[in-house]
Amino acid sequence: MLLALSASAIVILVLLWEVAWPVAAERFERWRARRALVEVEVDGYDPGRERRAEQKARALLRSCVNEEEWAMYRELGFIRVWGGLADGPERDDDLGGAPYAYLIYPHKPVIAYLPQTRRLLNEYCVAFPDETRPYGSARLPDSDDVLAKWMALTGDERRLVATANMHLPGRQIDPKQVRRDLWRLTQWEQSRMRERHRGAGSVSAP
Repeated sequence: MLLALSASAIVILVLLWEVAWPVAAERFERWRARRALVEVEVDGYDPGRERRAEQKARALLRSCVNEEEWAMYRELGFIRVWGGLADGPERDDDLGGAPYAYLIYPHKPVIAYLPQTRRLLNEYCVAFPDETRPYGSARLPDSDDVLAKWMALTGDERRLVATANMHLPGRQIDPKQVRRDLWRLTQWEQSRMRERHRGAGSVSAP
């Protein structure tokens, strides 16, 4: 009789354990999450800080680049910068004296290419870490990274090309994606041109 009661008690305890364990585990995980959140808040971390930093970075970028470059970045996610070096990113005989340009992406290599043929030339890997921030990621906000590359190219293109890690196209960015972006850029520019023509026509109409 005693043995049967003991077995029944053990079965009941096992069943209670099976029922209570998921609830206890869930409460424990909630407690750990709340404690971690409190510790993070004590350390001064603000979950919205990264978003606010990007908003400020976008405002700064907008104040520095021209209207077309800002619209390009806002609508396409990258900025084109025309090259200005006399010898170009490759030798003159390779380019045939043709104009070249760069695409600037956030946190990706700068892409040099020929606009008239969409031929990709090189990838230039440059990094601008945020070494002043005592919290969060060491990476600059996306728009700050774009602005840093834009300033480097427009201010001292030769130095950027000379100091960056240069690779052939496809090392870090899929060439197919870049060509799609170049196609998007062409469509975007054509659309803006049509809008300007329509605007000019409406102004000149009697």
